[in-house]
Amino acid sequence: MVSVVSRSGRHLQRYDSGGYRLVVGCIPYRYKEQSNSIDKTLIEDLEVLVITSQNGQSMLFPKGGWDIDESMEQAAARETLEEAGVTGNIERELGKWRYMSKRGSIIHWGSMFPLLVDQEFDCWPEKNIRERRWITVDEARQEFKNGWMREALDEFVRRKQLKENNTSNE
Repeated sequence: MVSVVSRSGRHLQRYDSGGYRLVVGCIPYRYKEQSNSIDKTLIEDLEVLVITSQNGQSMLFPKGGWDIDESMEQAAARETLEEAGVTGNIERELGKWRYMSKRGSIIHWGSMFPLLVDQEFDCWPEKNIRERRWITVDEARQEFKNGWMREALDEFVRRKQLKENNTSNE
């Protein structure tokens, strides 16, 4: 059980010099238990964790504001725990994407990190307002309405495929 309470308000959040809100998040992933490959390195062996938006209308990766009292990685891990109820090992940043707010009127900069999940909690701060679901990479591509999240997923896949290729060439 997690006793963390979601942070709220924007008084601690970071903005860039242009006034754009800085947002961070994770692509939580795991390897399927029933994997066909011996070393579990194929993209087909991966599942990603998606959550519903607050209004329940779309699926997305956990993300939120980067506060001034934390590193990017700490903020990404916090948002992932608050919104999806998982923890794990955060890997190297996938990149930064510029996107419009859900209301389409404000520009944000979003940075995403892969997170290899090591713990999934039954209770988490936003359990009552979000659903979570493990899906394949292909299913995630079809689910996302946010182009920038698809791009982050594609970068995650590209990086994993490079790792696959480097492992198979050894």
